[in-house]
Amino acid sequence: MPPLLEIRNLQTEFRTGAGIVRAVDGISYTVEAGETIAIVGESGSGKSVGAMSILRLIPDPPGRITGGEVLFAGRDLMKLPDEAMRRIRGGEIGMVFQEPMTSLNPVLTVGRQITEVLEQHRGATRAVARQRAEQLLCLVGIADPARRLKQYPHQLSGGMRQRIMIAIALTCDPKLIIADEPTTALDVTIQAQILELMKELTRQLDIALIIITHNLGVVARYASRVNVMYAGRIVEAGPAAAIYHDPRHPYTIALLRSVPRLDRPRRTRLDPVEGQPPDLARLDQGCAFRPRCRFAVAACAEARPALAPVGETGHVAACFRGHEIAAETGEAA
Repeated sequence: MPPLLEIRNLQTEFRTGAGIVRAVDGISYTVEAGETIAIVGESGSGKSVGAMSILRLIPDPPGRITGGEVLFAGRDLMKLPDEAMRRIRGGEIGMVFQEPMTSLNPVLTVGRQITEVLEQHRGATRAVARQRAEQLLCLVGIADPARRLKQYPHQLSGGMRQRIMIAIALTCDPKLIIADEPTTALDVTIQAQILELMKELTRQLDIALIIITHNLGVVARYASRVNVMYAGRIVEAGPAAAIYHDPRHPYTIALLRSVPRLDRPRRTRLDPVEGQPPDLARLDQGCAFRPRCRFAVAACAEARPALAPVGETGHVAACFRGHEIAAETGEAA
């Protein structure tokens, strides 16, 4: 049975005064029905642009999708007419954006922003849509839904606004939800609540989920597979357990070492990722992570390595020294 979502060599670029920026440079991965996968990387690695490209939400100008296929339920989204794409956005693929206050309309009530989706995609009447909206608020854990539907976004807390975004994403019973940094603007306690809510809802409703995050703690607890992105490319991918316990790309190792760990001495200093992310308009032919890599060799300056198997089934890394790194790093993770 084919996967629910299959991305093949997706490429997205932006035209800037400094030159062409290849924000997504040939990424490929799959998402099975009901599966949760994570896209991990620093800001500027291409995570969000890759997600927006799936839904063809790249503004042109300055951006454009220059190549690749996005096969969703057997259809190539890159070839669909605009009207068909509008039906898929919100209808079959829901999206939870990073900052609710920039995504919710400040002059419309919460209720209107939910019912509008049902009226547009399902042709529901106002009464039916409002009844469904109340059910959705109960589903995402908001008490007194009838009162909340009459309120405006600024009258709600950050956690409640994010729950509203999840409710909107679930409105039309989608097959896939893309969550772009869904907990960035929330405090730690609320972050955990939102992530647990999304995990439970996707399990209960059998919805596939793509979590875009820079928080590797999310990877360990919620995702079955992980794609690590750097400079617009996937540099390591595999089962979450393999990524966490047997990382094979220097960038993945650096990300893991920069995360606080409870199993280490209290005064242990964090090991931040050295250097700065690259200027995507000035990449050379070598590995983009080379200037920050403690394992770089001469070959790394000559070509960008392709993804190759490095461990258990499905574990791949784009590193010339992927097979050596595990032995050299010891307790890398």
